Amino acid sequence: VQLQASGGGLVQAGGSLRLSCAASGGTFSSYIMAWFRQPPGKEREFVTATSYSGGTTYYAESVKGRFTFSRDNAKNMVYLQMNSLNPEDTAAYYCAAKGSSRSDYDAERSYDYWGQGTQVTVSS
Repeated sequence: VQLQASGGGLVQAGGSLRLSCAASGGTFSSYIMAWFRQPPGKEREFVTATSYSGGTTYYAESVKGRFTFSRDNAKNMVYLQMNSLNPEDTAAYYCAAKGSSRSDYDAERSYDYWGQGTQVTVSS
């Protein structure tokens, strides 16, 4: 499956952005989807993941209550609504997909497919 992320940009602290990720070339509903991010000079980290149907979603503690992850299986799309952004959210954001439910949802190594990053920059 191919993943194409979009929606990044520059926003002031306290603002909002919505990221999108379009999937093609596979059966979208058979993949667990996730977002990871890589802050400048740091390793890539887990942000959120959602189940095949979108009925179960997991969030990193740092974004819980501020970010909302959703998926539309009819459109082969996932979305990451990011509210109350702060400078610590500055990072390249990557969408990812994996077929197996047995591997850790928050581990980068579990994911088989990755989109290109979309940059989010939050100014103070």
